[in-house]
Amino acid sequence: MKMPLETGQYIARNADLSDTEFHNVKLSGVTFNDVNLKGATFENVSLTGAKITNASLSNVTITAANLAGMTIDGVLVTDLQRACRTSSREG
Repeated sequence: MKMPLETGQYIARNADLSDTEFHNVKLSGVTFNDVNLKGATFENVSLTGAKITNASLSNVTITAANLAGMTIDGVLVTDLQRACRTSSREG
């Protein structure tokens, strides 16, 4: 049974929120630790300033995203994209 959550602060521990939908929800400053987001969909989401550490990003697809300033292990993603484009034109 889907139930509405009112505005406030919540703690979810050992919870199963599978198939939950979040619409027009502010989660600024939230901490996710030991969370399974396998198969989750993020659409029209702001991750500005977010930090992802010790995460499995295998088979993740990112499309139509603003990647300005995004780094992976300290390397700018836009630099990686530019290098790939240059390499594919030369090859």
